[in-house]
Amino acid sequence: MRGDVAANGACAGATQQWALAKLRGWRRSATGCGAPFGESIAREIYRDPDYLDDPVLGDYLQSIWQPLLASARQRGELTPELEQQFAWEVALIRERSINAFALPGGYLGVHLGLISAVSSADELASVLAHELSHVTQRHIARMIAQQGRQGPMVMGAMILGMLAASRTANASSMSAANAVMVGGQAAAIQSQLNFSRDMEREADRVGYGVMTEAGYEPQGFVTMFEKLQQAARLNDNGSFPYLRSHPMTTERISDAQARQQLLPMRGAVPTTSMHAMMAARAQVLANPGIDVLRTITAQANVTTLAAATKAKQAGMLYGAAMAEMKQRNFGEARQYLGRLQALGSLEVSAQRVVRLLAAELALATGDAAQAVALLETKATVIANNDRATRIQLAQSRVATRKPTQGKAAASDLSVWLNQHPRDATAWLVQASAHELQGDGLRAIRAHAEARAMELDYGAAVDRFKAAQLLAHQIAGEGKLDRAGHMEASIIDARLRELERLRREQALERGIN
Repeated sequence: MRGDVAANGACAGATQQWALAKLRGWRRSATGCGAPFGESIAREIYRDPDYLDDPVLGDYLQSIWQPLLASARQRGELTPELEQQFAWEVALIRERSINAFALPGGYLGVHLGLISAVSSADELASVLAHELSHVTQRHIARMIAQQGRQGPMVMGAMILGMLAASRTANASSMSAANAVMVGGQAAAIQSQLNFSRDMEREADRVGYGVMTEAGYEPQGFVTMFEKLQQAARLNDNGSFPYLRSHPMTTERISDAQARQQLLPMRGAVPTTSMHAMMAARAQVLANPGIDVLRTITAQANVTTLAAATKAKQAGMLYGAAMAEMKQRNFGEARQYLGRLQALGSLEVSAQRVVRLLAAELALATGDAAQAVALLETKATVIANNDRATRIQLAQSRVATRKPTQGKAAASDLSVWLNQHPRDATAWLVQASAHELQGDGLRAIRAHAEARAMELDYGAAVDRFKAAQLLAHQIAGEGKLDRAGHMEASIIDARLRELERLRREQALERGIN
């Protein structure tokens, strides 16, 4: 997609640290545009304070993302070779701007502002399908290959300027951004930082097919374009980088409308209770000011609710409960939660997130036992893809400060991590569970694994070395049992692997 999207696919909503990572990445061959290249950027994403791992929103995104991957796989867009080579991970970014971006290596980023702005999962699917198609069609690699090694530092300066301009719209920041971008060389290569119009058309066409064959309503593609075009007219103050990186040309809107006309006539896609609540959650988690939080709460008044559909009522009440909880007004938050629970007739997925919100509120008020009770009754039937319940239940068990609960949390997370070893948050919670049981060796190893999953191999090696030292100390005291010996063997093997990855990472960064 065009405008603020650089050759490596990162959009204007990224931070300056990410741009610096891109400069390091340009030292590599253009043919490498895969996991190592993308990891150099993803590593900076994980370190950025705007990166957010919210299991509830993450599960919602995955419920949209996985069908898109399956559709791309079935259509032949996602080949087995490509699927194995890339990470295919989606990251949440704590930004109120409407934006999404694709990175080398199959990493995608979604701003909270995008989730809160769209009206349905179908509109969100249209954006994700488009970004997915940029990766599967190798647009990023093709752009880098076209540019070769031409002016990487000047490209970096251009990216930094665009990032600065996108982060805020005040005059001083715009002046700073313009200063960074001044120069004939930067102006000359600006067009090379954009995906070509042909690539945009291809991503539209392929993304539309991926989205519709995944079961999403095709009009979501059109309404998303129309929504962004309207936002461009009314709110073009720098807060909508997606508009600049993805120009809403008449041609693209017409193409989407023409595709839709080939299908049977359908009404507008309604907002579901699930989406309305997730949009409200994204709005609160984007860290708006106190005035916005109060506005979110005020929307849940009786008059406004009476005029809204049940789905939108659920979103308003959910948002109000979260906004009051954010302000630590727990009594008011409970009242809104009670009204939300009294709505009834919510879809199963929506009932799940309401229960998670109730447990989240209980945990925020210091009642970990209640949070466990709310989630534990469903623990035996937690779906395989219900990461949010698993993580929150484990966090609540650890918060009770009872070793028996810590043991239960560690046991459940071990099962999850055997299937999902790249889950850094799960490793961190498991580390806390082991600490609660007094198992320092496994706690240190879990911390190390979390750092490794965030691609911070240096920190991971340091933690594995600490675990190795502790294992030797325990063994010297004759206290290392059979399970401890197995753990020590795993630590030794992982340390060797991570030291190798750290060396490769250092070479990638150009560090001697």
